[in-house]
Amino acid sequence: METTQPMNGAESLVKTLLANGVDTCFANPGTSEMHFVAALDRIPGMRCVLGLFEGVVTGAADGYARMAGKPAATLLHCGPGLANGLANLHNARRAQTPVVNIIGDQATYHRPLDAPLTADTEGWARPVSVWTRTATQAASVGADASSAVQAACAAPGGVASLILPSDVCWDAGGVVAAPLPPLAVPKVSPDAVQQAARVLRSGQPTLVVLGAARCARRRWPMHTALPQRPAPA
Repeated sequence: METTQPMNGAESLVKTLLANGVDTCFANPGTSEMHFVAALDRIPGMRCVLGLFEGVVTGAADGYARMAGKPAATLLHCGPGLANGLANLHNARRAQTPVVNIIGDQATYHRPLDAPLTADTEGWARPVSVWTRTATQAASVGADASSAVQAACAAPGGVASLILPSDVCWDAGGVVAAPLPPLAVPKVSPDAVQQAARVLRSGQPTLVVLGAARCARRRWPMHTALPQRPAPA
């Protein structure tokens, strides 16, 4: 049942992620992320998996997204939590895995006080991300989340990092955003195709490397049993 209370930024984030088909979040939250955790508890449909270390969280999100064929979400505690998960976010970036990487942060008015967990969170996120943004108000969180999913799923896929200050999560005024259309897949240069054809026709020993979705096996829904092999005669 829908709540009659005004929606806050965290609630609009969860509902927008669900509208975009992101229904699993691997999390290692702290105090800055409690309103998002509360929203995960209140709103049905989002499966939250707790990890005791951020490297487990980011590695699990990478592996889940590869197997499920759709983005997973993470929830990390401020810049230091992001730093603990960077290695597997690097792996996800290299594997072109779609991950919506959600990072908590100090309240916008608290950052100038240089609290112990204050960090250059955007600066740390950019090298492992195809898209990075800090939400600035509760009303924009839903739209930011839809943009993050769109960016993570854009060919060939990657990590989209959305940084959420605490007050943006707890403030009222959240708005659920509709999914954005997929971005157009970039076309291969005709020169690249012609060069590949020349190499293949050269008669020389040639290695063809296919990556990402080109090598993916058929993906089965997570609730569907894999087909059984016939018993030997």
